[in-house]
Amino acid sequence: MNTQKVDVMPEAGSASPDAEQPRKSMTGAQVLVECLKREGVEVMFGYPGGAVLPIYDALFDSNIRHILTRHEQGAIHAAEGYARVTGRPGVVLATSGPGATNLVTGIADAHMDSTPLVVFTGQVPTDMIGTDAFQEADILGITMPITKHSYQVRDARDIPRVVREAFHIASTGRPGPVLVDVPKNVSNQMVEFEWPEEVSIRGYNPTYDPNPAQVARVMEAIRQSRRPLLYIGGGVIHSGASEELRKFVHRTGIPVVSTLMGLGAFPSDDPLFVGMLGMHGTFAANRAVMECDLLIAVGARFDDRVTGKLERFSPKSKKVHIDIDPAEIGKNVAVDLPLVGDVKRALQAMLPEAEPVDTREWLAQIRRWDAQWPLSYKKEPGVLKPQQVIEMICEATAGDAVITTEVGQHQMWAALFYKFRRPRQWITSGGLGTMGYGFPAAMGAQLAAPDQRVICIAGDASFQMNIQELQTVAEHRLPVKVAIINNGYLGMVRQWQQLFYDRRYAESRISAPDFVRVAEAFGVRGIRAQTPEEAREAIREMLADPGPVVVDFVVPEEENVFPMVPPGAGTDEMIGRWDD
Repeated sequence: MNTQKVDVMPEAGSASPDAEQPRKSMTGAQVLVECLKREGVEVMFGYPGGAVLPIYDALFDSNIRHILTRHEQGAIHAAEGYARVTGRPGVVLATSGPGATNLVTGIADAHMDSTPLVVFTGQVPTDMIGTDAFQEADILGITMPITKHSYQVRDARDIPRVVREAFHIASTGRPGPVLVDVPKNVSNQMVEFEWPEEVSIRGYNPTYDPNPAQVARVMEAIRQSRRPLLYIGGGVIHSGASEELRKFVHRTGIPVVSTLMGLGAFPSDDPLFVGMLGMHGTFAANRAVMECDLLIAVGARFDDRVTGKLERFSPKSKKVHIDIDPAEIGKNVAVDLPLVGDVKRALQAMLPEAEPVDTREWLAQIRRWDAQWPLSYKKEPGVLKPQQVIEMICEATAGDAVITTEVGQHQMWAALFYKFRRPRQWITSGGLGTMGYGFPAAMGAQLAAPDQRVICIAGDASFQMNIQELQTVAEHRLPVKVAIINNGYLGMVRQWQQLFYDRRYAESRISAPDFVRVAEAFGVRGIRAQTPEEAREAIREMLADPGPVVVDFVVPEEENVFPMVPPGAGTDEMIGRWDD
């Protein structure tokens, strides 16, 4: 995302840490913790180290709940899960050097998926910056391309302003991660506390209200269309626009396709929901995109996993793009009618002019495509298929659980076979595709929604990337359930090698420990299932257990995710089980 950087240096006239200070009352660390309390932070995630010991000492006396993960990557993915469920910024704290650099993957992940985070890192004292001091890293330079904004605080008197701005920037406009780097001497500096009631940042003024003339043009385009299609993305969820979207769809009769990140923004059991589009989308959804005469993108960014070959993407349509980030307009796909603004406000502006569109013939055609090329898999007696596991979990939870995933085949099966009905129910890594994301994200989601069922659907390879966080869920008795789809491979890598590299499985087979025994070693219940009957019983036991549970579902090695758009192909060139 292209964002304008604002000044990160101390305000004009502020004293350096070495200058004579006014009457002292609080340390910079105490000021920081007080700011977090005033921002309403209830839970934060982190891992201590030398450069942040003053901050942890101040946290010791606060009522903010700190979750000590077993790796900084676990902390930041947990903060992402917390943010995705609550809609509020997740908060992370790590020490300098390796502590900070261990956060980089999560920062990049949050940047790609527009997840609001405020990330605090420790830093060596200001007089040592640039000297290659012990555990020094230029975390501002490292993360500049993957943050919405970055600060390095050089004077503790700036901490209240910086914290207020960080939370404001992270949660307004297009959400994203903001980093605040705090040198150790700034944490120890004594200052008087002053809380800024207002936030005003020159050059940062997101556009929320859409242009009325553009709204009128969009509505006229809808009235003139015969085969309109709504293409929704994660922006609908970020803006809290699901109810407005539902009203607009029902008022107009326009069918809906969703990106991976948009799942749950519109109920999947609604008759007007066609399915997920893109590389592993349904045939009906992708064919509808190819044949529509008006494509209305709402809070989506036309990424490559959706479009396939750009020259072949939705060639017959006039295109509308509604998004709060003007940098996304025309970035990948030329659009005819841009509408810059908050998705919720845009739909609110469109609703008064919305009227029924005669889509009966169009919907009948979509349903024929769906009937001819359905989403399906081959069942075999006594063989546990991964798609079947997802269906069983969906049935057992009545489609109402919060689902997180790792990344790979299991992620796509979860997206296709779990029927999401509400926003903030589907928590996955989309843009960056981060293995190791789902399990810590489930911890954050469970802390954000303690009364809801949270299930992490994982792969045997992905789960091993942050398996150490079993100790965190055990310590805090977080009732996270982990469903491992265990096929003995890096599943998606193996699928590509099977289809495009003549089954030359170079380094895609991966050995795994006995997950049941590993879970038990951490004090977590472990269950294994190898048949449909065992799976059904395992799911029943998993959901009945009040604590954390890991279930190892052993599935066939060469089961593939279909449908699939091959690399370099258009979305009308899908392959699937119907090609067998």
